[in-house]
Amino acid sequence: MVTQEEKIMAGIHVVDHPLVQHKISLMRDKMTGVKEFRELTSETAMLICYEATRDLPMKEITIETHQGIAKTKVISGRKLAFVPILRAGLGLVDGVTSLIPAAKIGHIGIFCEPGTHDAVKYYSKMPDDIAEREVIVVDAMLATGTSAIAAIKDLKEMGVKSIKFLCILACPEGRDALLAAHPDVDIYCGGVDESLNEKGYIVPGLGDAGDRIFGTK
Repeated sequence: MVTQEEKIMAGIHVVDHPLVQHKISLMRDKMTGVKEFRELTSETAMLICYEATRDLPMKEITIETHQGIAKTKVISGRKLAFVPILRAGLGLVDGVTSLIPAAKIGHIGIFCEPGTHDAVKYYSKMPDDIAEREVIVVDAMLATGTSAIAAIKDLKEMGVKSIKFLCILACPEGRDALLAAHPDVDIYCGGVDESLNEKGYIVPGLGDAGDRIFGTK
């Protein structure tokens, strides 16, 4: 019999590649400036996305090379979309689309109500064919999980059937909340930190990712 802990661990994929861990270490440093933090966010997102797309289906094709005929493989027609959660999720978009330039991009704006941490949606704009696409929701952090849960609920109500969630860092509280609300959604991240503090920040974390990406503090 599969335990609840085993279900949780099966739903989260921590990318422990040395490059990911090195870049996250630099992001944690409070002395890292806006330019470098923004670049590191994009680069780390790209590396995590590499793992999140490992299961893309392939098909065999025949190509004429300079030296002859090659039987080789290409991605088999699956349509993708990335949906960043505003605003910190925007910092991941350049990185993930550098891997998949043809992917469409939707946007969803959600913030957590101070004190209650309830999700408040203030913006949504999706491709017309979003229901036909595999969607990867991207955000910098999975803290309380409130925004991620609400964004994924919204996408499911639009008819999206296949969803993954990608972030730089998560914490046990956010991970457990997201997997409890959406057990069919796999999480890809660069690490799961110790806990969540009373203000809703991941500890030790890397600060407010949105503020650090956009230089607003």
